[in-house]
Amino acid sequence: MGACYTKDVIYGRAKEDDWDENEDQFDKGETQYGDGGARIRLEGHSSFISMYTQQGKKGTNQDAMTVWKDFTGDKERLFCGVFDGHGPLGHRVARTVRDNLPSKLTAAVEASRHNRCKDVGADDEKDHDHNDHSDSSLDSKDSIGNENSQNLSFSSWESSFVKAFNETDEELGLDSSIDSYCSGTTAVTIVKEDEHLIIANLGDSRAVLGTRGDNDKLVPIQLTADHKPCVPSEAERIKSCEGRIFAADEEPDVYRVWMPECDCPGLAMSRAFGDFCIKDCGLISTPEVSYRKITSNDEFLVLATDGVWDALSNNEVIRIVGSAKRRSMAAKLLVAHAINGWKYKYPTSKVDDCAVICLFFKNQTTKPMSKNSKSNVNNPKFLDYRSTKCCGESPESVIVNDNRITVINRIGSKKECGALDGGVSRVNTILKISRSLSFMSRRKSSKRFDEVEAH
Repeated sequence: MGACYTKDVIYGRAKEDDWDENEDQFDKGETQYGDGGARIRLEGHSSFISMYTQQGKKGTNQDAMTVWKDFTGDKERLFCGVFDGHGPLGHRVARTVRDNLPSKLTAAVEASRHNRCKDVGADDEKDHDHNDHSDSSLDSKDSIGNENSQNLSFSSWESSFVKAFNETDEELGLDSSIDSYCSGTTAVTIVKEDEHLIIANLGDSRAVLGTRGDNDKLVPIQLTADHKPCVPSEAERIKSCEGRIFAADEEPDVYRVWMPECDCPGLAMSRAFGDFCIKDCGLISTPEVSYRKITSNDEFLVLATDGVWDALSNNEVIRIVGSAKRRSMAAKLLVAHAINGWKYKYPTSKVDDCAVICLFFKNQTTKPMSKNSKSNVNNPKFLDYRSTKCCGESPESVIVNDNRITVINRIGSKKECGALDGGVSRVNTILKISRSLSFMSRRKSSKRFDEVEAH
């Protein structure tokens, strides 16, 4: 999807000025159309959207992303989704979910609308002598969108998302053309309508909001929770289904999901599409759905796969996107810095795939940025990865411990920077896969397995 970019991304610099830019790329070239006349984009940028993906060093790019404008046929409605595949055929699973999930959600929304109209009609007939029946099927404080019969409550959106996710997963399991037994994908998706934002998350991709805090400073607000096996509620469900959770000796801080009688696949998340080898062991495809009303302080939203979040903290991501000279280049710039983070923080590890969608809420202005937001990502002092510990070569270092980053500078003083909700980590999504599992459908796996390279 996105062309590889390595030139000029050195020593923490990403030369945004050297990149070609074609404004409103969404409105040029071939456009795909989805249900209800929605316009589909898999890459590019517009005045409010920047999206970019880049292959890592593990093989095929298993990340995918999509934007549907005029979603469900509504001009003011937008769907965005980022998907991170894992396993031998994770790239195919991610792309299949990317292509099918929006259509499933459209159908679920239309069904919910239809049911609501039927309910309203029945109530109108029943209460024809009353004038207070307009909210009979929808609590007004729960409504999303303008006040008309076509808009849904949050509970309706939530049920529509859950239905769409589960139906997509079910069809994936029945698709004989894709072996999703030991392959799967995450999904972080949003629907935006006016000032309303509905977020549905599955797995450990993430949605982070950039908003203005004190002194007009950009601060991050994480809108999703990473679905990890160590989360108590997730662990309880998995254990009740006889799934096992433990950390391998080589990664004592990374808890994984294992089959009851076999030390595989070692999945580092507790929810995902696919991965049917452990679907009976507590892994689910039910998303966590939430809502936020966009305020005047909110600037933009970043959806990204863990290739970004493993290398950069939430705060770093917000600073990079907020400091981009051209918002259309924001996603590409963020990926460039994430790749730099991988190279300097994990010099012996393979760089992961990265996919990013940046959604801006306001028209771009030409007014000068505030003092607190003038940090420019082209300035080597902004994110200088030479300060990151690299095999002990640098006099400066970054120590990651208990989700805090302690920066030790050349004169020995210390400065702490909070790493929100997980901070910086590096794990392979799947640790071990039995070769025999690729020849099985949903049958019980053998206790014997051969270890293959993790992805």
